[in-house]
Amino acid sequence: MAIDTTIDRLGEHVGQTVTLRGWLYNSRSSGKLLFLIVRDGTGMCQCVFEKTDATAERFSVAKHLGQESSLVVTGEVRADERSVGGYELTVSDVEVVQAAEGFPITPKAHGADFLLRNRHLWFRSKRQWAILRIRATVIDAIRRFFNDREYVLIDTPIFAPSAGEGAQTLFEVDYFGDKVYLAQTGQLYVEAACMSHRKVYCFGPTFRAERSKTRRHLTEFWMVEPEIAYCDLDEVIGVAEDLVCAIVQRVLAERRTELEILECDPSRLEAVRKPFYRITYSEAADLLRGPQAREMLERDLEQAKARVAELKREIEEKEKQRRAGGVKKWKAEKLAQEIAAAREELADREEDVRNIPHHMELAANFEWGGDLGGSDETIIARLHDRPVFVTHYPAQCKAFYMKQNADDPRLVDNFDLLAPDGYGEIIGGSQREDDLEILLRKMDEHKLDRGPYEWYLDLRRYGSVPHGGFGLGVERTVRWICRLKHIRETIPYPRMMGRIEP
Repeated sequence: MAIDTTIDRLGEHVGQTVTLRGWLYNSRSSGKLLFLIVRDGTGMCQCVFEKTDATAERFSVAKHLGQESSLVVTGEVRADERSVGGYELTVSDVEVVQAAEGFPITPKAHGADFLLRNRHLWFRSKRQWAILRIRATVIDAIRRFFNDREYVLIDTPIFAPSAGEGAQTLFEVDYFGDKVYLAQTGQLYVEAACMSHRKVYCFGPTFRAERSKTRRHLTEFWMVEPEIAYCDLDEVIGVAEDLVCAIVQRVLAERRTELEILECDPSRLEAVRKPFYRITYSEAADLLRGPQAREMLERDLEQAKARVAELKREIEEKEKQRRAGGVKKWKAEKLAQEIAAAREELADREEDVRNIPHHMELAANFEWGGDLGGSDETIIARLHDRPVFVTHYPAQCKAFYMKQNADDPRLVDNFDLLAPDGYGEIIGGSQREDDLEILLRKMDEHKLDRGPYEWYLDLRRYGSVPHGGFGLGVERTVRWICRLKHIRETIPYPRMMGRIEP
């Protein structure tokens, strides 16, 4: 009798007859052999079906199944290092659950807009499967980190009466005639909770109405925000450092297969160990204006130009091959995919050629007092081989709740954590201003109406203590770990400017 199992457990059943329940990812035939690539949600397996007198009818049905048909496959498990997953099934029976036709996401290349419109089906591709499993591990690692350290989970509201960050990025909602906003952060609420439980965190969706179409921005994303009473800046930074290390170690321990699918070299994650680099905002500004940044960008520009020329030659040559007479169908399809991939890379490299001179100019002319932009963060991150904390920003470019620095009132006691390889900020945090009079002054400077914040000001009236925390963006963290070009692949259903479906 066949054993019901899943692909990820085939190693336990070598030499035994098992049944897999899944979907047809791809197939090909060679004479009397049919090679079915089956996925079942836990992995992929090549199932080899031989045509005999006894199996001829089922063989014919299986041979004509469309991509993503659902099926039940029974056969004997064999170890085979050449096969996907390391194991193969010698098929004795195939049962069709539903024969699918015309699955839109075929093995050929597709544009980003098409794939996003079909996001509900794009999930099924090998690459997206790997990304979302890594995301699930990142989220579980975050929860375990805080739960194991006795932080109390606080669920904060989605509807907020006031801004937690910049008022210019608020989504306004009509709440039974009252004007409220989708929450930009749960921070103000966990500040209240930490005065009760000492160590708390919230974890949920946040919303920013940023009119940006960059590779780093979503309008809806997930963020974890711990808050700790009786805690200074150095202690908050220590927690952030430990959290990132814990996340990376979990991914390395549990998701090596997925990293391999994404062609991510695990050695770059293995290098993520304490201590991370720490530089001040002023030191970061000096780096941007200095020779290291300029020389790096000059090299980037020359390499981008050379790659543009190389890709143009490659595309021209492959187009000639594709149009030549007598090209077999499979070869023409392969060339078409390679040309599409080359054109996509060409567009990226041409964009680099246009953007790099602008980034060089921004870096060379960076003025003290302004916030670090995306290209600035990328430059600083690329100049370090491990994550880097940038601390003590000017108060004028940061939120009202950040604590004024004791030695230099122009600064606040805050930090951003920049991921290596140019991926930029994944964490932002600070010690909070616990002095009521200073906080009131800063609210006036930011032109904030005190009314909606009276409850928040109570935290400074009744038992104020040093405290601090940070927010880690799940999607930016996943993008860095998976080495993704665009953040839209890091979340099941991305929401961006111009993208609200499915």
